[in-house]
Amino acid sequence: MKIKTRLVGVAIAATLLLAGAGCSTPSSDNSSTPGAPGNVYFLNFKPEVADVYTNIVAAYKAATGIDVTVETAASGTYEQVLTADMAKSQPPTIFQINGPVGYANWKDYTADLTNSQIYQHLSDKSLAVSANGGVFGVPYVVEGYGIIYNDAIMQKYFALADKSPAVTVTSTDQITSFDTLKAVVEDMTAHKAELGIKGVFSSTSLKPGEDWRWQTHLADVPFYYEFQDNNTDLTQGTPSTVTFKYGTQMQQLFDLYLQNSTTDPKQLGSKTVDDSMAEFALGQSAMVQNGNWAWGQISDVKGNTVKSTDVKFMPLYIGAPNEASQGICIGTENYFAINSKVPAADQQASLDFLTWLFSSDQGKQFVTNDLGFIAPFDWFGPSDGPTDPLAQQVLSWMAKPGVTSVSWSAFQVFPSQDWKNAFGADLLSYAQGKIDWTKVSSDVVSSWATQAAAAANG
Repeated sequence: MKIKTRLVGVAIAATLLLAGAGCSTPSSDNSSTPGAPGNVYFLNFKPEVADVYTNIVAAYKAATGIDVTVETAASGTYEQVLTADMAKSQPPTIFQINGPVGYANWKDYTADLTNSQIYQHLSDKSLAVSANGGVFGVPYVVEGYGIIYNDAIMQKYFALADKSPAVTVTSTDQITSFDTLKAVVEDMTAHKAELGIKGVFSSTSLKPGEDWRWQTHLADVPFYYEFQDNNTDLTQGTPSTVTFKYGTQMQQLFDLYLQNSTTDPKQLGSKTVDDSMAEFALGQSAMVQNGNWAWGQISDVKGNTVKSTDVKFMPLYIGAPNEASQGICIGTENYFAINSKVPAADQQASLDFLTWLFSSDQGKQFVTNDLGFIAPFDWFGPSDGPTDPLAQQVLSWMAKPGVTSVSWSAFQVFPSQDWKNAFGADLLSYAQGKIDWTKVSSDVVSSWATQAAAAANG
């Protein structure tokens, strides 16, 4: 049993880059002793939890008698370390890929996990990295985002006697489409004085550098549907072109934010995410788009009026087809892969370790309390997961029957940060009335083609 942290200097990193992921050939020395338990070697991506794995492997040794080696790559060096270690006689048996693009780089080394327990117990199997009928990456920690709402304000609204006849629902749970959301939001705006809010939505923060909620997170939804319609294989990397097929639908929700906000759209270029979250925390708005990481931003605001029991999620409804079955946006850049080049005994021993970590009582305590993960497996019941309300909401949405999460896989193949920054700048210009949506849409498509070609050509 051992755990090490690998620090890779500039000179070493440069040397490692000479070894290509697709060119390394495992040594013939890579074999287990017949009849002996398999070897487990996990190359960990997260330096911040390296010490936790010391305790985990000690507990696993005590419980099973099996040694596990965990090595942790220093921040920013994971791909270099993985490339070097894959060429060794005893390479990692468990490693990480960062989604479809990571799979494209390492597909020659990823075992099919379709029949594994770690995949069979995945709460939402659409979150796995799949290709050609197989499963090659299983997420081990997830986050989620959507429209966060204050249920106390929503209940106050639904109790009003003079709601619009256009509002036919009596609770937030019954909002399952953009049209219903729009009717509720616009009627809430008409009653904002009675509800004690400045606007239904917090400020749409469009200050440069603060616009990621729109040019990345909101934009994931229309492209998620476009890629689904086209059966786009994202394991091949960034598509060379897009049509922004659901751009008008994204516009609908973006307009709803702008027109029912605490802030005049022309002033949004100075607004930050912190401003937006503070408005929600102080009860000045009823809704805000953000993710489960935002609970700390809400609860830590001085004067916060929002109770933890009133903080809930709803999906980003844009008016896409069949969106009644749409869940919140859930994803990760952290996927377990099992090395297909190591002996079968090592592969099975590695899967056994992961199964213990995420299914045993002791392992689950490590996952929740020490690693701090929202683990996307049905082994975790309501009492097993994180205690903060938005993390609990992520788990609840993943477990809803008949609901499919919107995967982050779309924004993970956006062509570049420059593309996202240009999109954000156009969204600000649109909000300020300087350009129309036709210009926004045209720029999205043309900039994608340019940036994707540049990336493909190195």
